[in-house]
Amino acid sequence: MQQLVLDLGLAAPPALDNFLTDLDTEQPALAHLRQLLAQPQRATVPTFIWGAPGTGKTHLLHAVRLALQQQGLAVGWLDTSSQVLPDFDESWSAVLLDDCQHYGSAQQALAFNWCINALTPTDGRARWVLAAADRPPADLELRPDLRTRLAWGHVFQLPVLSDAERRRVLRQAASVRGLLVPDELLDFMLNRFARELGSLMALLERLDGYALRTQRPLSIPLLKAMLDEHA
Repeated sequence: MQQLVLDLGLAAPPALDNFLTDLDTEQPALAHLRQLLAQPQRATVPTFIWGAPGTGKTHLLHAVRLALQQQGLAVGWLDTSSQVLPDFDESWSAVLLDDCQHYGSAQQALAFNWCINALTPTDGRARWVLAAADRPPADLELRPDLRTRLAWGHVFQLPVLSDAERRRVLRQAASVRGLLVPDELLDFMLNRFARELGSLMALLERLDGYALRTQRPLSIPLLKAMLDEHA
């Protein structure tokens, strides 16, 4: 059966604290980001995060962007949907480069310019470069000078969770919300919808709201009724 994709958006703004993981110990990438967010001015070398689709790379970059902005810091952001390609702004405290594997020639040239200005600025104050892609820097089909800049620094891989691990994470998140999720409903969600945890959590939270409104327990028929209502 064709897998359904639900673009529901996250119920809460992306943050490091709501990054979903099944590991008992904090991932090295997460610990690294927390450390640098505490003192972003100390980030003098790039940070590169890579992993398969759905591992949470974009979530982490958006979380860092929001956290920096909440500190009153300006940031530069570039991804494949960026319509405006601005020059480097010296007021930026960091530049964030998402989905680097999809950059065209213009975006590659801009990303390289941002990296040069951030890492070797004329004012002598290095800025943080945080980038993400679906593969390590050495495997990216980018211009060599950009690929070299992205690889120079801290490189972290985000793991892919198994279905059992996704199930455990969803159960933990549901438990925090006081929800009882039947096994068959979890099976249905994992088999019929996009398997990215953020999307699954958004679906679960939306279903919880629908259950409260209709005064019905969580179930597959309830999920189908919710989808039919919003079709």
